[in-house]
Amino acid sequence: MSSRALPPFLASIVGWLRAGYPEGVPEHDYLPLFALLRRKLTADEVDELAATLAEADDSASVHAVRTAISELTNGAARDQDIARVSARLAAGGWPLAEPHR
Repeated sequence: MSSRALPPFLASIVGWLRAGYPEGVPEHDYLPLFALLRRKLTADEVDELAATLAEADDSASVHAVRTAISELTNGAARDQDIARVSARLAAGGWPLAEPHR
């Protein structure tokens, strides 16, 4: 877990991510994951989560996180990829409705 102190709302999202991806988020899921998170969170919240995930994972993941966030500004994740990631997060407890802040 990261040494970064997160607000409770963001800490709960990290918990859902870790429950949905107990082995870590695979590189091919970063783009749809951050596209999904951008629908629910502010840009600052997404950036803070990305930094937290990058701190907790290996250097290849840091690069993948940065690439995925960069690609969000240049394109869009495919709907079926977002649906796959949404289902995985829901299995880890991600609320299907808007999370409460």
